[in-house]
Amino acid sequence: MQALQLATGVGVLGLLALLTAVGLHRAQLLALLALFRRRRSPASAALPFVTVQLPVYNEATVAVACVEAVARFDYPRDRFEVQVLDDSSDETRDLLDRAAETLRTEGLDVRVVRRPSRTGYKAGALAHGLTLARGELMAIFDADFVPPPDFLGRAVAHFGHPSVGLVQARWDHANRGRSLLTRVQALLLDGHFLVEQEARHRSGRPFNFNGTAGVLRRSAIEAAGGWASDTLTEDLDLSIRAQLVGWRFVFMDDLAAPGELPADMAAFRSQQRRWVQGSAQTARKLLARVWSAPGVSLATRVEATAHLLLNGAYVLALCLALLAVPAVLAGALERLPLLRAASGWVFWGSTLGVGAFLLVGQARRGAREALEGLALVPLAFALCLGLSLSNGLAYLTGLFRPGGEFVRTPKQGAAPTRRYTARRSGAETALELALAAYCGLGAAWDLTRGQGAAAPLLVLFALGFLWVGGRSVLDGARPARP
Repeated sequence: MQALQLATGVGVLGLLALLTAVGLHRAQLLALLALFRRRRSPASAALPFVTVQLPVYNEATVAVACVEAVARFDYPRDRFEVQVLDDSSDETRDLLDRAAETLRTEGLDVRVVRRPSRTGYKAGALAHGLTLARGELMAIFDADFVPPPDFLGRAVAHFGHPSVGLVQARWDHANRGRSLLTRVQALLLDGHFLVEQEARHRSGRPFNFNGTAGVLRRSAIEAAGGWASDTLTEDLDLSIRAQLVGWRFVFMDDLAAPGELPADMAAFRSQQRRWVQGSAQTARKLLARVWSAPGVSLATRVEATAHLLLNGAYVLALCLALLAVPAVLAGALERLPLLRAASGWVFWGSTLGVGAFLLVGQARRGAREALEGLALVPLAFALCLGLSLSNGLAYLTGLFRPGGEFVRTPKQGAAPTRRYTARRSGAETALELALAAYCGLGAAWDLTRGQGAAAPLLVLFALGFLWVGGRSVLDGARPARP
């Protein structure tokens, strides 16, 4: 029994220690945000020709609104063209054809570009469009984004220095307040943009193009080797490659483009799975290159490595959920006081950095948002822990398998109809609900024995798995509306 106590206790402590790296990394980003002032790019009055690319696949609920928003750009119409890169197989095709025809009569240079097949998914569409593009700069928007009229002019002004390869704008969220799920998603993304991306930009460390609401220099895309479809995160892949060959990226926290957050759990889980699997594939592809590329600073190598490996935390969290209950049943933390104390300090160390990171992201939006963030941060922890099964398996898949199907996140548009829905996995949902019961029983056992050291963590796991699995069941039971 003593051997089991020691093995499970040390295992829990080791996993918590590894997860502490996430909290420390978040704390480091907060320090960089405080230490470095906002970087100013030399403004340019030039008006280079821009190709606006809108990759679309079966998005009838949002695609036309995106095209119409781009048509309202206050950039001179003789200085940009619009490529609608349409791989659709449903009524989206007819809607886009009619919208493009109307806008052409109003003087907009817009073309619907279609390929014989969906080879390479989004990366393939962007690469194909690049061969037909006339622009020196490429502005890219997913179909659910509605950029403001001044977007293009403000972003293009930052290309005054020839080393600037990307200008990335912040995401805003059109349906932020729709549900608790969308509010927590917004909290997580605000931390990413308003702390992570801004801190990396200010300190000169590498950050990634987010796949939409950004403008790239064509020569940067080509110098990096072009778009590739051997990962599910073509944006992250290209970003790392471009910065390794010397291109500089600019982040604009004061320019926001609203998009749509996944409205149900299946869609959110599908989106997260693609992002996590793609990041693992990119790590598999580029980590060796990060450390062997000539002329790259140590800070850049370390930050790029952290960026590529960060989602491995989902694998660690899943292992922690599975191991914590046996540790509680064996009485590891009860009978080994030193281990119990160390685990407690490591647990709080791993959570405080991430919590502060999320709260600062909300504080940068305003005082009212910061107060709301206080209530949402525990829910954000629960949601991320609840995704550890799905995302942990996705990360492991990405480490060993390149490519895969690029599953588009369903969009509902301004008047939600559930026209599109994400695939649901009954087996995965059942496992999540089983894990909720497993962790909940472990927490109850820990509390009834008068210890409670592991109970806070196990309660968060139980709530997270119950939220992800239970919400998936409820969403699947809702009848679709026409």
